[in-house]
Amino acid sequence: MKVLIRAYFEETKWLNRGDIPTYEEYIKVAQVSIAYHMLSITSMIGMGDRVGKEDFDWMLTKPKIIEVASIIARLMDDMVSHKFEQQREHIPSAVECYAYQHGVSEQQACKILNKQVECAWKDINEAFLRPTPAPVSVLARILNLSCVIDVLYREGDGYTHSNTRMKDNVSSLLINPLEI
Repeated sequence: MKVLIRAYFEETKWLNRGDIPTYEEYIKVAQVSIAYHMLSITSMIGMGDRVGKEDFDWMLTKPKIIEVASIIARLMDDMVSHKFEQQREHIPSAVECYAYQHGVSEQQACKILNKQVECAWKDINEAFLRPTPAPVSVLARILNLSCVIDVLYREGDGYTHSNTRMKDNVSSLLINPLEI
């Protein structure tokens, strides 16, 4: 939690100073401020006896699967929400940081960032193919949260504008489910 608060504080300093950090500075902080690590750990609490102290300890080591899942969440969010967020007082997103640092258009930056998302998905897949101290049930929590992120941001900002496509998704799942 302290790490998350420090990330929020760093972003606040950027905003107040009007800084545009380098992409590398930004992503280091932003993959923490997306709160994916905290959400992953919190989601394990609902698993009851199927997880133990050793699983929580493993999560606290910040394994690669968490790092890349955080990047997926941050970049997918930033690519679809950066224009809306810049209409109000907000820090630069990954798109603006990358475009500014490398002298490319926002559209070119999004293409490059999308490639990074693709590579991160490959890293998640690899985590399931290689032995890890964590059981598959813990890895599946991380994967499932990444899938939720994909649904939220694949076709626009479904989190901020949840009364659109997301409303239909939730309705089809909970109100009008398919009969089996």
